Amino acid sequence: MSLTDDQLDRYARHLVLREVGGMGQRKLLSSKVLVVGAGGLGSPLVLYLAAAGVGTIGVVDDDHVDLSNLQRQIAHGTDDIGTAKVLSAKAAVHRINPDVNLIPHETRLTAENARDLFDGYDLIADGSDNFNTRFLINDLCYFMKKPLVSAAMLQFEGQLSTYKAYQGGDHPCYRCIFPAPPPPDVAQTCGEAGILGALAGTMGSLQATEVLKELLDIGDSMSGQLLIYDALYTDFRKVKVRPDPKCALCSSSATISDPTDITKSA
Repeated sequence: MSLTDDQLDRYARHLVLREVGGMGQRKLLSSKVLVVGAGGLGSPLVLYLAAAGVGTIGVVDDDHVDLSNLQRQIAHGTDDIGTAKVLSAKAAVHRINPDVNLIPHETRLTAENARDLFDGYDLIADGSDNFNTRFLINDLCYFMKKPLVSAAMLQFEGQLSTYKAYQGGDHPCYRCIFPAPPPPDVAQTCGEAGILGALAGTMGSLQATEVLKELLDIGDSMSGQLLIYDALYTDFRKVKVRPDPKCALCSSSATISDPTDITKSA
């Protein structure tokens, strides 16, 4: 696949990067990424993937744009209130890069439809806002051998990592780090605890960077490392994480041993 004159101009700053170049840009254009969630994380993530020229981007979300979303969900605007988020995101992507094919999946990710939704995509990016969905995504990515780039945020803190436990060795899965959700009395969502709007841009942009690195196979993967960002103190910490020898999913003593067990884990 040769780059057109317009593409040579659009991606010029990528093409001069030794780590990307023409071959890398063509790889991005042929890549397929599924983004779960078109909210605070999904918005900057989808926009930057589109700007970078990721050829096919699927977005899974069953929500509609609400006025309270606009403080942080930059893919949507005031005129989009009441519109399905996946359709608003599709319009935003088209404005940035009409060559990108955004596939809207206006549905909630469930144990019943997740495998069909994941099928055909090279990488999954998790921008969901609850632990049950994160466990479901982690488990299915492990069984389907798909790299997962996951981010989360609350109040003034964000977390980011890449999960490739299916490769074995020192690659943990999400459950190795977070084996169980917090107690029910602990606030878990932005609606319950609040969030600084710009934090979503920081974490979504970092997530987009890691997705592009995985697609291009450049730099150091975040697999086996957890990045923690404290916005109040402008503090970035990177913590080494290892597989849990008692992990319910990826250890030798795993109790989740078949893809059908996802229904029990979600």
